[in-house]
Amino acid sequence: MSDNQNLLAEQRRALILDEVRRRGGVRVNELTRKLNVSDMTVRRDLDALARQGMVEKVHGGAVPVSEPSAHEPGFEAKSGLELSAKEDIAKAAAEMAAPGSAIALAGGTTAFALAQQLLEVPDLTVVTNSVRVADVFYTAQRAAASGGTGPRAGAATVVLTGGVRTPSDTLVGPVADAAIRSLHFDVLFLGVHGISVEAGLSTPNLAEAETNRHFVRSARRVVVVADHTKWGTVGLSSFATLDEVDVLVTDAGIPAQTRAEFAELPPELVVAGEQPDDADI
Repeated sequence: MSDNQNLLAEQRRALILDEVRRRGGVRVNELTRKLNVSDMTVRRDLDALARQGMVEKVHGGAVPVSEPSAHEPGFEAKSGLELSAKEDIAKAAAEMAAPGSAIALAGGTTAFALAQQLLEVPDLTVVTNSVRVADVFYTAQRAAASGGTGPRAGAATVVLTGGVRTPSDTLVGPVADAAIRSLHFDVLFLGVHGISVEAGLSTPNLAEAETNRHFVRSARRVVVVADHTKWGTVGLSSFATLDEVDVLVTDAGIPAQTRAEFAELPPELVVAGEQPDDADI
C-alpha cells in the first residue's frame, strides 16, 4: 500500500478497520508500514475508530469490538467504511435495474451508493424508506432544474415512505409498512446489517425488521447488496431467509469458505469488482 500517503482520513480508517476485522487485531507498527504513514497518524486513526465504537484499543494496537446484537450504528459511522467495495457492489447491482421498472430501495450506506448509480437508468419508479436515498434523486433533479431545463427526461419518480426515523436514516414502523404492503416491485435492492447461513438477513432494529419483511413480500425479485464485512454478522431480528433471496451482490473480499457455503444455497452469488481469473477458488 505504498501509495496510501495521500489517502483521505476516512479511507485510511476504512483500510485499518478492514485489517482489524480480517486479522482479528493489528499492531500500530504493522499499520505504519502497511499504510506508509507515521505512528502518530495511525494512533489518531485508532482513536477516531475507537470513539465511533468500531475498534477497541489495546496496548500497541487494536482489536475488533464484539457488537451486541441490538447495537445499531448511525449512517455517518458507516458511511466512510468499505468505500471501494460499496462502489463496486453498486455498479454491479445497478445493471439489474431495467429502464422503466418499479424498484424498491431500502436504507443503508450501500443502498445510498447504489442510488447514485441508478441516476442514469431512465424512467425508474423508485420507492424507498431511506431519507438519504431519496435525497440523492431529489438533489439530482434540483441540479437539473437550476440549469433551466427542469428534471432531465427519463429522471426517476421517487416515492418516500413515511414512518419513524432510525439511526441509519430509514423510515420504519406501521406507516411505512402500510405504504409498502399496497405496492408491487419488479426488484427490491436491500442492504443488510448482517447475513449468515443460519440466521439469514438480520438487523438490530425490530421495527426495521418488520418493514423489511414487507419489502421482501412485495417484490418479484430480491437483490441483497452487502460487502464482505456483513458475512457472519447476526443482528437481533431476522427478517428473511436466504431462500427468499434471488441474488446476493458482494465484493471480492468475501472469504473462499463463505463462497463455498453459498455455492450450495439457492441465491445467485455475484462478486463485484473481481477479475474473471480471480473467480476460481
